[in-house]
Amino acid sequence: MLRWHTPEKVTEMPTRHISFRVPDTTFEGLDRLAGEAGQPRSRVANDLLDEGLRMADHPGIVFRSGPAGRRPALARGPDVWEISSVLRQVDAHGDAAIALTAEMTGLSESEVRIAVRYYADHSREIDTWINRVQAEADRAEKAWRREQHMLG
Repeated sequence: MLRWHTPEKVTEMPTRHISFRVPDTTFEGLDRLAGEAGQPRSRVANDLLDEGLRMADHPGIVFRSGPAGRRPALARGPDVWEISSVLRQVDAHGDAAIALTAEMTGLSESEVRIAVRYYADHSREIDTWINRVQAEADRAEKAWRREQHMLG
């Protein structure tokens, strides 16, 4: 099942009404996605429009669905949060940090820069992804340690 709205995107922001016509096939596709996601058509349309605008602003970025919701990623590569997480951990700054992150991830420097540019504009969203993944990893490790303790 698609999860269109991730918790960090659900914020009370000022909104404006917009009205426009779409072809029947677009409307039917939107209805299908809304049904699969269990979300109102207007929410799915808003999210798709927001994602389209972000992709226009950040060529090379796409959005992928997954169990935790939709997330930004390189068109031919990993999620932006994964690249940003590696970048945070390197012991370098500026161009050296880009080069080291590229080397560690197997990406080109230009791909790392695409992710960095997206992160610069949407750092709160990406930080939320990183924190969510880290919290889940911590929970999994604690559960594993409890199991290992029980097994002796």
